[in-house]
Amino acid sequence: MTTTTSSLVHSPTFLKGDEFSIDTFALLKQDGSLFEGAAAPDLDRDKALRIYHAMVFTRVLDERMLAAQRQGRLSFYMQCTGEEAAVIGSAAALDDQDMIMAQYREQGALAYRGFSCDEFMNQMFGNARDYGKGRQMPIHYGSAELHYMTISSPLATQIPQATGYAYGQKLAGDGHCTITYFGEGAASEGDFHAALNMATVHKVPVIFFCRNNGYAISTPAVEQFAADGVAPRAFGYKMRVIRVDGNDVLAVYQATMEARRLAVEHNQPVLIEAMTYRLAAHSSSDDPSGYRSKKEEEAWREKDPILRLRRWLESCQWWSDEEEKALQERLRREVLETMKVAQKRPAPPLESLVTDVYDTPTPQLNEQLAKLEAHIRLYPEAYPKSAAQCSTEPSAQMANSSGAENGQGGH
Repeated sequence: MTTTTSSLVHSPTFLKGDEFSIDTFALLKQDGSLFEGAAAPDLDRDKALRIYHAMVFTRVLDERMLAAQRQGRLSFYMQCTGEEAAVIGSAAALDDQDMIMAQYREQGALAYRGFSCDEFMNQMFGNARDYGKGRQMPIHYGSAELHYMTISSPLATQIPQATGYAYGQKLAGDGHCTITYFGEGAASEGDFHAALNMATVHKVPVIFFCRNNGYAISTPAVEQFAADGVAPRAFGYKMRVIRVDGNDVLAVYQATMEARRLAVEHNQPVLIEAMTYRLAAHSSSDDPSGYRSKKEEEAWREKDPILRLRRWLESCQWWSDEEEKALQERLRREVLETMKVAQKRPAPPLESLVTDVYDTPTPQLNEQLAKLEAHIRLYPEAYPKSAAQCSTEPSAQMANSSGAENGQGGH
C-alpha cells in the first residue's frame, strides 16, 4: 500500500528536482536597517541586549582561547566566529527548558542560557571543577541545569538522538521541544536522513538547525552536493522547512520562534537552513588558507553578524559607543582573569576515571585503575603532580575489589 496520492500518466516523465528554488528569509540589512516591507520581530530591549551580550562574549572568548591554544596553554579549540547570529538568535527563540543538542560550534547558545565564563574555562582545562571530570576534549561542553546535552565528537550522532529525545517530550506533554545543530557537512551523514524520517513518521517536536557555512572542514559545498543546499531534502520527508540569512539575527530569531510553535503546538518537525560563513578556521588544527581565498573571507567579514545587530541596536537607541567600549573591556578582562584561575586548578582525582558508569565500579575497572596507579608510581615525572600524589597509595576502591583479593593489584 502506498501513502502517496498522484495521477496516472502514460508516458515516462523524469523530474529533475530543480524546478524551483527556496528563497532566503531576511529582515535586517548590514547597515542595521530593515528591508523594505520587513517588520522586526517582537523583541524587547532587554532580550535584544541579552542576545547581543552573548554574541560579543562568544567572539571575545573565541579570540582569547585560540590565542591560548597557540601559546600551548590549551590543547584544542573551535571558534563560532561569524556564526554567532545563527546560533544565539535561534537559542534565544526557545524556551530555556527546551533541550539543545549541539555539534561543537554552539558555545554561544550555552552562553546565552547563562553558562558562566568560569564554567567554560573549567571544561576547557579539564580541571577538578569540570562537569565532565576532564574526560572530554576542550569545547565539549554540557550542562544538565541549562538543558544542553554534552557534546559528542562523532559527527551527526546528536541528530537522531534529538529525534528520540523529542519523542519523549511528546509523550511527556510538557510543551517543550528539542533543537539540534549541525553543519551542512554533517547533513551528508546517514544519521541526518534517519533522524528526519523518524521525526516526520512519529511527528515529534524537534527543530533541525543546519548551519550552512559553506565548508565541511575544507570541502566546499559545491563538492558536497549538487542540489540547492540542504533545505530541499525536507521535502523528501514531508517536513516543514525554511531557509534564513544566518547572519541576520532578527530573521533567525523569528524563523525559530515560528518553528518552535509548529513543533510544540502541532508536533511538526522543522528543518531550518541558516546560510552563514565560518570566518575562522574549522578548528585550531586547520589552516583555511589552503582551500579558500582572503578575498572571499573579506567579503564575508563585511557581513559580520555582530556588527549588523549592533547597528540595529544603535538605530533603536538601545546601544552606544560608550557601552560598547565598556562591554568589550569588561569581557576581555573577565575571560583573561578567569582563564588564569581555571588553569591553576588541580586535575580531577584519578579515581574519578572509573566512576559515573556503574553504581559501584566493577572488579575489572578497579583492576585497571590499580594498574594505572602502579604505572604512575613508576614514572611520576611523566604525569601531573596531582595524579602522581594521589597514586602514592593503592586505591581505596582496589582494596575491596576481587582483583586485590586475587593478588592482581599490579604492585
